Amino acid sequence: MSYQPDENGFYGQFGGAYIPEILYKCVDELQKAYLPIIESQEFKNEYYQLLRDYAGRPSPLYYARRMSEKYGCRLYLKREDCNHTGAHKINNAIGQILLAKKMGKTRVIAETGAGQHGVATATVCALMDMQCEVFMGKTDMERQHTNVERMRMLGAEVTPVTTGNMTLSDACSAAIRDWCCHPSDTYYLVGSTMGPHPYPDLVARLQSVISEELKWQLEEKVGRNYPDYLIACIGGGSNAAGTIYHYMDDDRVKIVLAEAGGHGIDSGYTAATMHRGKVGILHGSRMLVMQTPDGQIEEAFSISAGLDYPGVGPMHCNMAEKGRTKVLAINDDEAIYAGYELTRLEGIIPAIESAHAVAALGKLKFSKEDIVVLTVSGRGDKDVETYINNKEMAKEYGNF
Repeated sequence: MSYQPDENGFYGQFGGAYIPEILYKCVDELQKAYLPIIESQEFKNEYYQLLRDYAGRPSPLYYARRMSEKYGCRLYLKREDCNHTGAHKINNAIGQILLAKKMGKTRVIAETGAGQHGVATATVCALMDMQCEVFMGKTDMERQHTNVERMRMLGAEVTPVTTGNMTLSDACSAAIRDWCCHPSDTYYLVGSTMGPHPYPDLVARLQSVISEELKWQLEEKVGRNYPDYLIACIGGGSNAAGTIYHYMDDDRVKIVLAEAGGHGIDSGYTAATMHRGKVGILHGSRMLVMQTPDGQIEEAFSISAGLDYPGVGPMHCNMAEKGRTKVLAINDDEAIYAGYELTRLEGIIPAIESAHAVAALGKLKFSKEDIVVLTVSGRGDKDVETYINNKEMAKEYGNF
């Protein structure tokens, strides 16, 4: 069974390109251009050179000794938090900015939630001398103000979005509206495995450098090129896609994804789309969507600005439907505790998004010989205030 998309961008029943007529030319142009460009040797040479010399890849694969002892396994952390700009987002941003340049675009727009994709986009636009505008929900701008200032330092215009609950989903909608108004010169640099085809496939391919590195790093460290478990957090799904890309068809590898449970999947304040969502259309793609019985999009809720999206990428929807992945809902208090735990046991402050993946460890049973790889998708500098302000939330799990 293959989990790759067909020629129309469908992963089983999910995916496709559901777009207004005004965007047809833009999306069709991208569909025709992306594979010939990213599969060319010229692109690969530029892309991997920038990943190495600019982003700082390969990212380390670190043996977490104290966490391994606690959870009874051999735990390795894929340190995407060590990348330039502090997250996995730079992998995709570098690839797409090269694609935009080769397509002759002069202006770049992006959406962002936690701000990491916005920072990565602003960074590569500064590098390539491209005009940049980032759409960000007003709520997210307030709780991630440091990233807002980083984007502005880099020369990007950060446009607050005040519709809906003023978070990631609303920023996506605003970016798409802008794209409709500027179809000829503008490239929409999507940050996750969502949106109309070819974005889910494009982003997954660019993030697959994560699992590409895992193969030789594991061979070097443990004598084989695959783990027993892969664990990653998931919102739209880009770091998860990159973590599992080269292992999707390898049944020896168990895949566990951690989505944002918020206050609980039945609380009405959640972003657990895989648990609560139904099939629908959102931002140009058929996917699982949190929605009311009459099809209205429900607001997603999470303490994590990067995971509160009411949908999830079509690749992940298809894999979950076919039973390839195990999806856990991690509540806010569990994520806060897990973030403190990794900080105190290993000296690594994870992004709250990544802390959801760390919390999944406590919900799984391992043997001492199991090789477990967990992707730390981003660093927690941006979330220090949130950790401090919500420390009491996790007190029932232990004290730090």
